Amino acid sequence: MPLALFGLLVAVNNVVDYGTNYAFVQHVFSMDTTFPGNALMARAITDPAIWQLGYAAIIASEALTGLCFLAGALALMANLRSSPAQFAQAKTWVVVAGTVGFLVWFLGFAVIGGEWFQMWQSQSWNGQEPAFRFVMTILAVVIFIAQPEPDVTSPRV
Repeated sequence: MPLALFGLLVAVNNVVDYGTNYAFVQHVFSMDTTFPGNALMARAITDPAIWQLGYAAIIASEALTGLCFLAGALALMANLRSSPAQFAQAKTWVVVAGTVGFLVWFLGFAVIGGEWFQMWQSQSWNGQEPAFRFVMTILAVVIFIAQPEPDVTSPRV
């Protein structure tokens, strides 16, 4: 449930306070705060329409992450007293949520933002550390949830 709240809150915050993180996307895409003489500046995107589209994709993906984690939490709670097989099946939404979240914060922020747009070079518009924390938290939850359920019908030896 906390990861559901996190994903949904991040998405809502980005809608309510649109301009703050829109500026983040604008600076990352335009690469205007990377090192002077950066040889990779041909990758910069300075079209505001692309900034808007990229930001909308980020917000939608964050919301999708939160909604999938919420579906996962509700499915797990609904199956707490179910058979191990049914409970294991209820884990599917958590894995889907973790996959979407991983794509948002690792692929989106670390790979595309950090490496393609060289976000790591920016003193003021570098979101790699927070993204790493989010990814590690998501991965820890998915690894925990993905553990097999014990077969409670088998006698213990």
